[in-house]
Amino acid sequence: MFKNGANTMNHEGKAVLFTLPGYRLRSGSTRDRATVVKFMERTYGELDPQQPTGHIAVTVDRFLGRETPLWWVDVDSTAAPVGAIWLGQATDQRSGVLHPYVLMLYVAPEHRRQGIATALLAVAHHWAQQQGHRQISLQVFSDNQAAQALYASLGYQPEAVLMKKELSQQKAEKN
Repeated sequence: MFKNGANTMNHEGKAVLFTLPGYRLRSGSTRDRATVVKFMERTYGELDPQQPTGHIAVTVDRFLGRETPLWWVDVDSTAAPVGAIWLGQATDQRSGVLHPYVLMLYVAPEHRRQGIATALLAVAHHWAQQQGHRQISLQVFSDNQAAQALYASLGYQPEAVLMKKELSQQKAEKN
């Protein structure tokens, strides 16, 4: 539904406003599994083309469901999506509060810097508030400076640092 460059889209009976001229917001569903996998593969492939992506389909299968909102952004003249946001659920480790978590935010490179990611995050924020949530979280890779700058400009603040250690491939010996 368009009116002065704005459209609304329901997800589970809740209206969200999307105002980005030239683009259309639509709600996704579990039927979009293949496209979600493709978008996540693009995301990870852009960050590191050498990394395997076989695990992505398993992750999507584990988390994509009716209770995980998904929105697509289309260019008015095409049917193929150029952006998406997918929300899951996370538990705040300090308070124990269940809240929305951004599982995926992706915008095709040729459509970046048009405000799509900001508009999609606004949709997610609005939806979360309508659901009664008081926070939303996400994870961003430490070398993705552009995404970190976007999130910081929208009020996101670091809460934790994910640390990892690569272990040798040899099996640990039993004592």
